[in-house]
Amino acid sequence: MRYVLAFFFPWLSLMLQGKLLSGIVCLILQLTIIGWIPAFLWAVTALNRMYADRRTNKIIREMRISR
Repeated sequence: MRYVLAFFFPWLSLMLQGKLLSGIVCLILQLTIIGWIPAFLWAVTALNRMYADRRTNKIIREMRISR
């Protein structure tokens, strides 16, 4: 669902991740037709980073618990 949102509204996807300034810059970028593709790629990359950070934090928590 978040990837669909990132496709149509990249700026909203970034804002929902808590990146307000990035969302505003992405909105300005998306307002141009040429800038829409980089805005979409930026939003998808940010989503991938967010999910990777969640996985890493989960692994770290599990390692601390198992000690």
